[in-house]
Parts: sequence; C-alpha cells; structure tokens
Amino acid sequence: MTNAPEETRPRRADRAVPPRHGRRKRHWGFLFPALAGVLTMAVLLGGGYAAYAYNLLTSSVTKVDAIGSAPPAKDDVDGRAMNILLVGDDHRPDNATPEQLAELSTESDGGATNTDTMIVLHIAADGRSATMISFPRDSYVDIPGVGKGKLNSAFSYGSMNGGGDTGGAQKLIATIQGLSGLTIDHYVRVSLLGFYEIVKQLGPVNVCLNQAAQDPFSGVDLPAGPSKLDAKQALSFVRQRHGLPNGDLDRQVRQQYFLSQEARKILSAGTLLNPVKTTKIISAIGGSVETDQGLDMLTLASQMSNLRPSNIKSATIPILGTPTIYPNGSALSIVEVDTAGMPAFVQSLVGEPPAFTKAKAADAASVSVTVSNGSGVTGAAAAASAVLTGRGFQVGAPGSSDTTATTMVQYPVGMEAQAKAVVAVVPGAVPVQSTAVQGITLVLGTDGKTPTAAAEPDSGASTPADGGDQPSQQPEAPKPSEEAAEPSPSSTAVHEYGQDGACIN
Repeated sequence: MTNAPEETRPRRADRAVPPRHGRRKRHWGFLFPALAGVLTMAVLLGGGYAAYAYNLLTSSVTKVDAIGSAPPAKDDVDGRAMNILLVGDDHRPDNATPEQLAELSTESDGGATNTDTMIVLHIAADGRSATMISFPRDSYVDIPGVGKGKLNSAFSYGSMNGGGDTGGAQKLIATIQGLSGLTIDHYVRVSLLGFYEIVKQLGPVNVCLNQAAQDPFSGVDLPAGPSKLDAKQALSFVRQRHGLPNGDLDRQVRQQYFLSQEARKILSAGTLLNPVKTTKIISAIGGSVETDQGLDMLTLASQMSNLRPSNIKSATIPILGTPTIYPNGSALSIVEVDTAGMPAFVQSLVGEPPAFTKAKAADAASVSVTVSNGSGVTGAAAAASAVLTGRGFQVGAPGSSDTTATTMVQYPVGMEAQAKAVVAVVPGAVPVQSTAVQGITLVLGTDGKTPTAAAEPDSGASTPADGGDQPSQQPEAPKPSEEAAEPSPSSTAVHEYGQDGACIN
C-alpha cells in the first residue's frame, strides 16, 4: 500500500507518534511556496526584466495538463476574476541532493504524494485586490469517483494507475471546484525544496509573534516580538501546528500571515531593482514550479500589475468543527466543512451580483418562500415560517438543511427582487444566488438570525379590560440552546495581514 493516500496506509508500528496529532514526520511540513512563485513571476514579468524573465521562466517551468477538459464549477459566481490553485506538497524533485534534503530536515519515505497545502488565489478582474482562500488539508469532502476522504488525498488518488501528476492535478481541481463552486482557471504546484530555495534567494522575511513559540516537532524556536527568518527558520515557522490551540487551523493563519509578509518583500523596491537577486529568484522558481499548460506568465503579470500587499487578504473556508469519526471502524480526525454555508462564504469574497444590488424589494404578498432549518434547533423553521406568514409572505411547508453557521436567503437568477424582500425582514441574512433552488429559500443557520415580527402600531391606548380583544402575538423563534452545535473557530472572516508592526499568536 505504499502508493495509497495517507488515510488508507497503515501506520508503521516502530515509529513513535505524538499522542494527539498522530502524524508522520513529513506531515509536519507546510509546503506552500506557490504564492511566492506566482507573485514573483507576475511582478518581475511586469517590470523591466520582462523579456529576459519570460524566456528564463518558460524554459524551466514544468507544464502539465492540470485543467484538462473539466467543466467549470456549477455555480461560477465570480465572472472574469481569476482563480489560481496553489499547491504545496511533499514531493521532492529528482535532482534534490542529500545535502538539500538534510537542510530541509525531511526525508522521503517512498509514500504517496499528499497535497498538504491548498490555497486558491482569487484575483479580482481589475487585478487590484486578491484573496488567499485556504482549504484545510484534513477537510472531509466528496472526491469524484472515490467517495468521502480527506482533501489532501485527492491528488494521490488521481495519480494512481498511471495518472501521474496530470491525473493528480485534475482530481484535486475537480474536488475543489465541487466543494467551493469556484472555477479553477490555473494551477501552480511547488515542492518543499522549491519553497526553501525561493525564500533563501528572497532573503530574510520579517514576522512578529505575540508570544514566544517553541516546538520540537517543527523546529520552531522564536521569541515574542519581531524576528527575521532565514529559509530554514521560515520552514519551521510555517510548519508549526503542535502547541497551537487549534492545530492545523491555526497553522493556516501562520501560512496566510507569512505569505502576506513575503509578498511585501517581493514587491519591495529592494528586490525589484536588484537584477542579481531577481535573476536568482526567477531561477529558483523556474526549477521548482509546475503549472497548467494554459498559464501564460505575461497575462498573469498584466492582471496583477496593480496588486499591492495591502490589498492581499486571507480567508479559510467555513467549518463546523474538528471531530473524530470512525469510518471502517478506525478513528480518523477530520475538519468538518460547512458545505451548506459555502455559497455564502464565496459570495462574501466576490460580492453580490449586480442584478441583486440594483433590484428593488418586491411586495411581501407577491413572494413565495420556504424555510429550511440548518440551525440545529428543533422547531426553528416552523417558528420562522409563522413570522413570515404574519408579515404577509406566502410560506411553504418548512424543511430541513445540513447544519450551517450562516443564515442565508437563496434565490435563482431572475428572483432578486423577491429575495431582497425576504432579506429585509431577516437582519443579517446573506443573499446567495444559487442554481440549487427553484424559488426563494430561507436557510436558518447556527448564528441565530431569524425573521423579525412586524412592529405593532403605537395607538397610545391603555391595556384592554378583561374580555377585550387582545392584540395577536407572533410566535418567536426559539433561541439556540446550549446543546446546539457551535462552529469551531474557522477564520471564515477575511483577514488582512502584512501591515508594518502587525503580530499574530
């Protein structure tokens, strides 16, 4: 089973395993240098070294048919924006020397290639802003043609039976598209050695910690406050998950923070105006990067020409927790993805469709709506339906949904006005355009947002005498109980890193 993905391989009995995390040594690593490569390629190709840089890169970058004939995502909501899947994994180039591997504090065990870091770089159509969307490696997802599995195993499944790097990339892209609804336009994969060489040529990168960090597993040993990291220290910094309260999820924050700091370094005049340094960086990138066949460096440079570090934000897909499950009777620690809330998360990044923004809310009496309960609170959908009926909406029979953290109003194209009417009476609900519904659907989430009853007119009258007509009372939606599942910290909000003096935990 040496070629099987990680979660299906038996653990070697002679290897000591830390009690909580239970991972092999090679999985301590954060293997994510792809963004550094993308930023550097784009910036340098857009500068005065364009012709030289283009020839140097195109002659050394490995091309694979990563995109293939895969159809776009079912709900491609971001129009002309560009999505680049950045992959960092545990493969070592064939030309890696023993000395280089020793410097990386890692060894090849002959096992499968698992993509331990996956980030979608979402670049706005005007190229002025970008968001790094992190996909935790342990996300338990549907892998096309395989079934349920950890996201980091999708590449390995695709590479089996002669699929190689091409099959692995296509399987991973299909999995992420199905999960997120974003269409992946391009693909960039970089090895662990590639990360090391890029950071080594780039020079020390500044980071800042609120607390000192020491971890014998990753090798990190940093004081509180600012530090300058060389390439080896950078590897340790972005590898750490032991000693962090949320493990891999907090490591995502480390990765996002480091990338933003590295972007500042790449985009600085001291880097761009040094021809010797830029040449070395380009050489390091070219020898370590694998891209899809359609990625054109000059087009990428054009789209990113106006990008500044302050406009690069970070986010992690929404999750519901990190439970341990028992498929086939064996314990498996996973990240449970908030799949029902994914459309709302993606729309928060790409913005509301112009048709919804321009629409005028329809009259309640002309709107048919169905309430679906994803809150985990029994009776919440029925209570919300009663409130909407009291406000004049035509309300269908309540239903249920997968648990989600986000209350949303889903609507098909052409029903923006009706959706806007429902959003107006559910403060905080997120409107989401979706092909999964044929009419207006209010999905209740664990955030507790629910329709509000209409305010009663203030007549100034005193309390009626006994037997008098009492004003009708609309039932209130039940409040989430303590037993209701609360989402674990997921960093679903968009974060801005990279400001001077900014520190993280």
